[in-house]
Amino acid sequence: MSTEESDATAPVNAGEPAAKQENENADGKSAPHEEKAAPAEFEPPEGGWGWVVMLAAMWCNGSVFGIQNAFGILFVYLLKEFGSEDDEDLRFRTAWVGSLSMGMIFFCSPIVSVFTDLFGCRITAVGGAAVGFVGLVASSVVRSLGALYFTYGIVFACGCSFAYQPSLVILGHYFKRRLGLVNGIVTAGSSVFTITLPYVLTGLLDRVGLYNTLRVLSIFMFILVLAGFTYKPILPKPVSSEKSGGRCPALKRVFNLQIWKSLGYRIWAFGIPAALYGYFVPYVHLMKHVEERFGEGTNKELLLMCIGITSGVGRLIFGQLADYVPGVNKVYLQVASFLVIGVMSMMIPLCNIFGGLIAVCLLMGLFDGCFICIMAPIAFELVGSQNVSQAIGFLLGMMSVPMTVGPPIAGFLRDRLGSYDVAFYLAGIPPIIGGAMLCLIPWVEARRKRKGEETAADATEKMLGQKSPDAQDDAGTREKTVDHESII
Repeated sequence: MSTEESDATAPVNAGEPAAKQENENADGKSAPHEEKAAPAEFEPPEGGWGWVVMLAAMWCNGSVFGIQNAFGILFVYLLKEFGSEDDEDLRFRTAWVGSLSMGMIFFCSPIVSVFTDLFGCRITAVGGAAVGFVGLVASSVVRSLGALYFTYGIVFACGCSFAYQPSLVILGHYFKRRLGLVNGIVTAGSSVFTITLPYVLTGLLDRVGLYNTLRVLSIFMFILVLAGFTYKPILPKPVSSEKSGGRCPALKRVFNLQIWKSLGYRIWAFGIPAALYGYFVPYVHLMKHVEERFGEGTNKELLLMCIGITSGVGRLIFGQLADYVPGVNKVYLQVASFLVIGVMSMMIPLCNIFGGLIAVCLLMGLFDGCFICIMAPIAFELVGSQNVSQAIGFLLGMMSVPMTVGPPIAGFLRDRLGSYDVAFYLAGIPPIIGGAMLCLIPWVEARRKRKGEETAADATEKMLGQKSPDAQDDAGTREKTVDHESII
């Protein structure tokens, strides 16, 4: 147990012997179990060292997802490096590098949540950033797509996953009332990187080449290793019951299945992955689509910059707005974001002028920021602070499948049909379907609360019913006493 946890639980433990002795002196018996003082509810400091943690988490989001979102720039240069236009499956095979990387970030999340619960946010984040650093350095020395699948798509991505998830969990240690705003600021880090990295990558790729560019990106991961050391945990862990022996408590700690008892969480955990089958397609294929539609000289980096700018604005606006939306009604913000993202994806092939494509990217980025910044606050509302680590982990793990298969399918359609039009049309359908599923969550949670209140009311009535015969007997005894006194 850490020093912080010992300090948090010390007042409760220190007060028990005194209370026990007092009760034994008064009644000659030990105090009943129900009379023991319950530990005070943990209140986050809402600042202090938390602001440093927020900046470190912001760098984490920026370096991890800024690199992922800018993969469209690397994608164009990978096509030139490893293939030719005569290769019918070139885009399909090359897209697997980026989609594997994004998918593995989410696929590892359930495992990361277990590591976070067992070893803490700091150790998990630092170790993950170190693995990501090794993955990028290794990617800069390999010379085939197959090797990049492993170094960039698996090793680098696994490191990013272990570094990213603790950055979400640690914020709940320091903030509660301002959690929506802080999440908006932290997730805006990826927007800042998405704005700047396309131009940085284009300049680096033109001047120093693909492999030296990957070495420069590895510096971002090295800084992330240092940022992970700021994740100082202060949330006291719940005291496990001493009556339950054996391996069951440890097993429950590693695999927290309690969260799946919540119907609202189950809908959320299946609805969001259903919405994401087309989510990552524009980030991978939009740059190549612009080259084919408007020519190679088009300022395609401007589109990623537009997405990054409005995504950052959206995270700040909707993050603060989420603090004023009560409970699970925050889900409606995600519903709106998925609806807009789906429609905008379908609009991409219809834009025959570059200005129209800019407008589409501005709207897509704004609501992309809305979707991302309120994921953690919704998880806290559905399962509580003690279960949020594995709740986010399981969700991100289920998101890995759609995030991985979407871009290769889009590349396959382009290779077979000769254009990206059908791919973007199809990419807009899943967000609309998934958003419709999420509309059920507030209704389910409201029904659950009503049942809980009714159950509590029934229990209270039963307790009163059990006490009423005793009360009637006492009343009858008093009446008899009054009658005897009147006779005397």
